[in-house]
Amino acid sequence: MADQKKEFLSQTIEHFDMTRHDVVGLVDSMKTMAFSARDLHRAADIFDRMLADKDSAVIRCLAGSLISAGLKKIFADMVRFNMVDAIVSTGANIVDQDFFEALGFRHYVADERLKAGLSDGELRELAIDRIYDTLIDEDELRICDDTTKIIADQLDPRPYSSREFIRAMGEYLESKGLRPKDSIVYEAYKKDVPIFCPAFSDCSAGFGLVAHQALRGDEAKVSLDSAKDFLELTRIKMASGDSGLFMVGGGVPKNFAQDVVVAADVLGVEVPMHKYAIQITVADVRDGALSGSTLKEASSWGKVDTAFEQMVYSEATLAVPLIAGYGYHKGSWKKRAERRFSRLLDTELALPAGGAHS
Repeated sequence: MADQKKEFLSQTIEHFDMTRHDVVGLVDSMKTMAFSARDLHRAADIFDRMLADKDSAVIRCLAGSLISAGLKKIFADMVRFNMVDAIVSTGANIVDQDFFEALGFRHYVADERLKAGLSDGELRELAIDRIYDTLIDEDELRICDDTTKIIADQLDPRPYSSREFIRAMGEYLESKGLRPKDSIVYEAYKKDVPIFCPAFSDCSAGFGLVAHQALRGDEAKVSLDSAKDFLELTRIKMASGDSGLFMVGGGVPKNFAQDVVVAADVLGVEVPMHKYAIQITVADVRDGALSGSTLKEASSWGKVDTAFEQMVYSEATLAVPLIAGYGYHKGSWKKRAERRFSRLLDTELALPAGGAHS
């Protein structure tokens, strides 16, 4: 059994390095093409505009299995090179995938025949989990679950925003001397870039927190406060004024980031709609679901301006290296000032009295 498992988990997923591939010429050549190529060029141009706009914060949204697919280094480099100021993500990307690899584990390439699903029973017997054409060692994933419990056990028992808990994950990596290369969690910890996971319990962190709370019983315990998440990201919008969204996938991260414009209004603070917005998605618009809803539709809700918005209907592993790589090699990020929003959020901000509905 051990030899068979080792055979399945033999080829690691390698993360794309956008710094090594100057795609500017390639993407610029798409400007005079049509269909998705032209849309992708416009999205890349809008991203470069975001980075060149010194008054605009950049918020990145991540949904889908992106880190396991080989995009981790791109997203870590965007933090490292000051190309993003805040992150909103699913818990799976941040905990099950990025933090998982930061602990020293890896994702693996699944053999072609495994994609059909006919061998999933065999994989289950070997404690191997499958994400389409990617494999994960379930035994190692349980260690990731247990580590989130250890972190929760060490914190003062009170409600935390996901941003605070993820920062504690970065502190844990530092305290253990791991200092992982190309980890989003660790790079964000060093650069004071806040990471929000509004549905944080829907991942390995959830298993760890369930165990933490169950063992504490009636004693004081760590809990997550999603309303605090919302308030903190709204404070970022209020502090930054202009903002741009770089959204990969849709779902909760997309809506959460867009809604801060309305939340600020509820608090009695008038803020501009998101000035820039790009979304990479394969979701369809026809079913009325959020993941495929257009950015123009978001404008009807007062969330996104329409001057610089672009939908790119593409699978993320194809579009992200081109759009992010374009922004990197154009170099506008070199003139951006660090915002370190986590420091801002760690300071109690005075909120306005009253509100839009008072």
